[in-house]
Amino acid sequence: MSFKVAVCYGQPDDPDAFDAYYRDTHMPLARKVPGLSDFTWGKCSALDGGKPPYYAVASLIFPDAETMKSGLQSEEMKQAGKDVRNFATGGVTMYVQEEESVYNQ
Repeated sequence: MSFKVAVCYGQPDDPDAFDAYYRDTHMPLARKVPGLSDFTWGKCSALDGGKPPYYAVASLIFPDAETMKSGLQSEEMKQAGKDVRNFATGGVTMYVQEEESVYNQ
């Protein structure tokens, strides 16, 4: 069992600028959040060939609820959170999810 903060980015005004800023500036900030056990991100595509509701989704994975809570309250998370407004021109939706593997049971 792990806990995930999902960060869903809407379609940006300039995808190339989003990608460059995300990789070069935002990702290094987010990687500093204490307690992370994994950090992934990827661009979205729709299975039906249409336009997906999100341009990209990042997943910040924590080993347990207490570590996640501490990470979310950290100064590093506050800095990363403030930075989102610098590149997420398509808006952002965030949620927390408790994850349980159904494969390894």
